[in-house]
Amino acid sequence: MEYRKLGNSGLQVSLAGLGCNNFGMRIDAEQTRAVVHRALDEGITLFDTADIYGNRGQSEEMLGRALGNRRHEIVLASKFGMAMGDGPYKTGGSRRYIMGACEASLKRLGTDYLDLYQIHQPDPATPEEETLATLDTLVRAGKVRYLGNSNYAGWQVADAASIAKTSLSGSVRRTALSQLRLSSSSQCI
Repeated sequence: MEYRKLGNSGLQVSLAGLGCNNFGMRIDAEQTRAVVHRALDEGITLFDTADIYGNRGQSEEMLGRALGNRRHEIVLASKFGMAMGDGPYKTGGSRRYIMGACEASLKRLGTDYLDLYQIHQPDPATPEEETLATLDTLVRAGKVRYLGNSNYAGWQVADAASIAKTSLSGSVRRTALSQLRLSSSSQCI
């Protein structure tokens, strides 16, 4: 397997990654385990899931169980931001939602940290400053190691970088800017 840096970071990932969106929907727990173990045996290290996958959480649960004690062999990526239920508090990029979504993903995955945590889609209802500051809080707490985004247009990444540069203070700005550069130059498979 060939390995490359993820974006501008020092994090090495396999050239091929495993998208886990079918875990809990099209394939069951036994099939998930077989796919995960085969991917590991082939040298795949990037595993990409989301809280919404597998009918709201089953992908993360199945992936966590299938990995078991091999969790340390991979780069685990998950995403948040799409509706995990009805009502205003189960979606988006607000501090309230992100903090709860991260804790729930960690529990489902059976781990105490995520290697890469990505906002799944832009949230126009939440100020970008709030989203970026909350993600920085998760990095500082050791729950998340790298940040990214999914389904953002180039201008949205540039806008977030500008906000981080002009509106956030000190280490929040440094973390957000370095992570935005990472996310804008990388794509999870």
